[in-house]
Amino acid sequence: MNRPEGQHPGRIYFDNAATTPVHPEVIRVMSEALAGNFGNPSSIHAEGRAARAAIEQARKTVARCLNASVGEIFFTSGGTESNNMALKCAVRDLGVRRIISSPLEHHCVLHSLESLEKYQQIRVDRLQPDALGRFDTGQLRALLAADSAPTLVSLMYANNEIGTMIDLDEVAEICAEAGAWFHSDTVQTIGYFPIDLAKTRVSFLSGSAHKFHGPKGVGFVYISGDNQIRPFIDGGSQERNMRAGTENLPSILGMAKALELAYAEMDARRDAILDIRDYFLGELTDRFEGISVNGDCENGHYKILSVEFPPSPKTDLLLFNLDIAGISVSGGSACSSGADAGSHVIAGIKPDSPGKTVRFSFSHFNTRAEADAVVEKLSEILKAKKAVG
Repeated sequence: MNRPEGQHPGRIYFDNAATTPVHPEVIRVMSEALAGNFGNPSSIHAEGRAARAAIEQARKTVARCLNASVGEIFFTSGGTESNNMALKCAVRDLGVRRIISSPLEHHCVLHSLESLEKYQQIRVDRLQPDALGRFDTGQLRALLAADSAPTLVSLMYANNEIGTMIDLDEVAEICAEAGAWFHSDTVQTIGYFPIDLAKTRVSFLSGSAHKFHGPKGVGFVYISGDNQIRPFIDGGSQERNMRAGTENLPSILGMAKALELAYAEMDARRDAILDIRDYFLGELTDRFEGISVNGDCENGHYKILSVEFPPSPKTDLLLFNLDIAGISVSGGSACSSGADAGSHVIAGIKPDSPGKTVRFSFSHFNTRAEADAVVEKLSEILKAKKAVG
């Protein structure tokens, strides 16, 4: 597929779990909105009404993709705000006194839980993962049965570092049976896996446009119509009094177009990404000794491949040397990689591992030729065991 505009020529981008290049069709929609739909959606004149109509059409698009009601979709600045809103408003407005989560969640969830523990005296119970980052649903059932306090379960659909996934339907059913609310951070899975909210009983979930080839700084939160909460951000009456602040019209329209494209092309994109991932993993396995895959690769998110390389002086600067060579990858979550403090996810499943983890994550824009180039560069840096062919 054609390379999106804005990608640096000559570079290879294998960090699509951090962010994705904006689809050319999304850029077109946003450009048209910037040029010709500048009204404030809260204004009653013609320009304002046109902006409001465009936003509501975008809301219908998101709702249709998720099989939700338009009244359950609220636009936000992205996944972090959506997750904060769901967790903190559930405590404030629904009477939640206990949250069951895990130590492998994204930092916006982990830090929200820490804040709720410290300032709201909320009890947080954490499921313990196995070596692949999976959770025992029996442990979840036992925790739900052990305490009658009003409880929210918060588990991400797919881990952003290792790709391991929960069974969303099963967890939702377990929570429903126990009378618990269920929040899922679905930032990595929106646009990649179908979610039917008319069938799957989720209380809250979150999406972020830049993970599915939309713009940064815009996302949404789904709030089930069964849950009545107050605004997380106070101010005007935007988003039906749920989220104050003038709406980011071009980005909202861009997100809706990106999601519409993701759903229309979901099968084709999945097949293309799986082809690249499996080919790349096969080449790595043939070329390098002692590597291992983190997480449940067989049943996890197909765009994420977390690989551990054996410890050696050559791996210490591996990410840096790949960047110098024009290859973009990461060691874990982009939200914390700048601190170079190590991955809490890898530490949670492999606490004593001395290896070096690299997260490769793919999009349908990637090619086998790019995979070959990355393997060759890794071979130069790490001195592979044998040459290809």
